[in-house]
Amino acid sequence: MPPVGGYCFIRREEMTKGRLVVAIDGPAGAGKSTIARNVSKILDLEYIDTGAMYRALTLKVIKNQVDIQDKDDVLKLVQSTSIKFKNNKIYLDGVAVDKEIRRNIVSNNVSNVAKIKEVREQLVAMQRELAKDSSIIMDGRDIGTVVLPHADFKFF
Repeated sequence: MPPVGGYCFIRREEMTKGRLVVAIDGPAGAGKSTIARNVSKILDLEYIDTGAMYRALTLKVIKNQVDIQDKDDVLKLVQSTSIKFKNNKIYLDGVAVDKEIRRNIVSNNVSNVAKIKEVREQLVAMQRELAKDSSIIMDGRDIGTVVLPHADFKFF
């Protein structure tokens, strides 16, 4: 349904298999997270911050003293990593890490982890799995085109 007066109304029958998948796509600093967080509250959706997933993995790399430049060691670590979202909190291997992933050491190193193509492929697979059975709103780069091309609603 087209937006009316700045609002987009979502009818239950528009949902896929009883769930709703919303993708918000765009560059850093565009306001994706703010919008996604607010919409998640309004529509009672789980909010998936894909950037936080890269931060969580970076935190694990740092905690495990893995050399960020050693692609093979980083890839081994990602394969034994669980990243989940519940009640708008991020869990790394079962532990909430919302505050830890915002530390400067993580911010200063996350791009080094995210630039590894195979890491991105693994996290995209995790992101798709998170969207598979739940009603979610996910934000990040390439969410509507690469990660969730069949989302019920996409905003760019």
